[in-house]
Amino acid sequence: MLEFVLLLLLAVINVAIFRRLALPAILAYLFTGLLIGPSGLSFFVDFHGMDLIAELGIAFLMFSLGLEFSLAKLITMRGLVFGLGGAQVFLSSILFFIVALLAGVSWQQGVVIAGALSMSSTAIIIKQLVEQQKTHTRRGQLAVSVLLFQDLAVMPLLIVVPILAVPVMSSGEIALSLFIAMGKGLVAVLSILAIGKWCLPRLFQEIASDQSDELFVLMTLLVALLAGGLTHMLGLSMALGAFLAGMMLSESHYKHQLEADIRPFRDVLMGLFFVTIGMLIDLAVLAEYWLELIGIVAVLMVTKMLIVALLAKLLKQRNTDAIAAGMMLCQVGEFGFVLVALANKYDLLSATQSSIIVAVGVISMALTPPLVKYSHKLSVDLLHSSEALLKKRKPLPGEFTDHVIICGYGRVGQTIARFLKTENISYVALDRDPMRIKESVSGGESVAFGDACRREILLMLGVCKAKLVIITFHNHKKTLSMLNTISLLNPDAKVLVRTKDDKDIVELKANGAAEVVPEVLEGSLMLVSHVLLMSGVPISKIIKKMQQERENQYKHLHSFFHGETSENKAEHQSERLHAVTMLPGSLAIGRALVQLELANVEIMEWRRDGKNIFETADPFEMIEQGDILLLSGESKDIEIAENHLLNGR
Repeated sequence: MLEFVLLLLLAVINVAIFRRLALPAILAYLFTGLLIGPSGLSFFVDFHGMDLIAELGIAFLMFSLGLEFSLAKLITMRGLVFGLGGAQVFLSSILFFIVALLAGVSWQQGVVIAGALSMSSTAIIIKQLVEQQKTHTRRGQLAVSVLLFQDLAVMPLLIVVPILAVPVMSSGEIALSLFIAMGKGLVAVLSILAIGKWCLPRLFQEIASDQSDELFVLMTLLVALLAGGLTHMLGLSMALGAFLAGMMLSESHYKHQLEADIRPFRDVLMGLFFVTIGMLIDLAVLAEYWLELIGIVAVLMVTKMLIVALLAKLLKQRNTDAIAAGMMLCQVGEFGFVLVALANKYDLLSATQSSIIVAVGVISMALTPPLVKYSHKLSVDLLHSSEALLKKRKPLPGEFTDHVIICGYGRVGQTIARFLKTENISYVALDRDPMRIKESVSGGESVAFGDACRREILLMLGVCKAKLVIITFHNHKKTLSMLNTISLLNPDAKVLVRTKDDKDIVELKANGAAEVVPEVLEGSLMLVSHVLLMSGVPISKIIKKMQQERENQYKHLHSFFHGETSENKAEHQSERLHAVTMLPGSLAIGRALVQLELANVEIMEWRRDGKNIFETADPFEMIEQGDILLLSGESKDIEIAENHLLNGR
């Protein structure tokens, strides 16, 4: 326990430092592993007990990737995924395999090394593209297409590595083992897809209907682990089952909520996985081969960049996008580390080889964030292209930009959506009622299942580019949390909040709400506007009155005369109107209003001889017998004020 606490402490410190240096958290975890591993301070001499935790981290990562992968997405991007992505993996693997054989390694080791070096970092590239809001640019689409195919290519590699580890196998035995493994994989795929199609949607609908965050999270973890356990029982990787489980849920309307729920577990466990990878690095090997490492990194990154750029150009992509995509994809990815860890587990790679590959990956990853950030500028400068011409390109279909986000798709949310649709204003809605989601999606509506209070889900819905966010549900605490999150992610976005009444208007506007619409009071205003219109009042005057009432915080709609049958109604519980008549002997007679000490109540009218003199009376006008003061406030405060006016107490 002490060792594990120390590991977490160092991880927190290193992640904080690396974040300040604008470096990926992955590098911080790798450095932590190097620091406490056998070649560092040796706090973990025997670290193989963490293998299970690391494998769970990989499983959750693959589950998340499966959620991003769907057959519909594959069909839409099939040309780039299988064309550009497939060609990149094939050419890179063949080239690195030949180089590995020339370096004197066995062909089994060459397969692992070639597969590891061919991968790029999905985590870093996607994270950088999302942060820069460049996911839907053409260069971003090229990079994502290659990453999609690489993610698919990992699956057969995870199956092949254990087979390659079996000593002295003939070509026939290898072919038979591959055939059996592929058969097991097919059984796993068909089983999981069948369960996913006919069982999981109904199961998640039942879970979601309970409105329990805890139950939904537990179910998400259970599905990922059960799928991984099924493939593990068949002698395959847990990662394969987790990926399939994510993929079969990728087209469901629970996708965003599933991804948000699994992310904390994935990030923590993946961090521990990268710590174990860092422990594989041998400092003595790095010191001995540091010059070779620099050369390998330079050649590797230039080679991968050229392969991607040339292939993209063959697919008739623009020069700037081709080069920019090549710059993004030229590093070694986290799945390279996964393959190295698996190969190390089966003793396919030596400690020296593992250290060199991990070191190459770490160095290339450290160079990736600035390359992704400035890839477009560097490619433009390299080709002397005009930035003005590039900006004329229209956004790709499906990109979230200048849209409206509707949080809550009940009666109000659906009404808003219908009017937005008639004006051709793009919108996306979010709700947590599974039955409502099912009906809406069947009807062709743009609705997703998820908790609108989650920062990750708002980012998925493109809040950074939204022009308006509408909060239709009644939950003051969650609304305040959302306002703070939205103000951080997109200060320019306007936020409209629907409430039952106006008691929180000031606080909501102070926290960033552009408009607050109290439903009950607005309904009353609309009724009043119809009454005035039907009574012959000009429409311009009605609009002016309504606007004045809103600016005055609905002053005339706050208090009501209570009766025996209305005392317990919600709208009458807080404030009421009460008339106090100045009877003979009342102590307020002969005094001015300014001399009265009335706490927590407001005088709405001062009636004398049937006329309201409150607005026209002199401030020092004396109260006379028979005058009527109309008080507004809570019942207990009105009772105290009345007692003070009549009896002086």
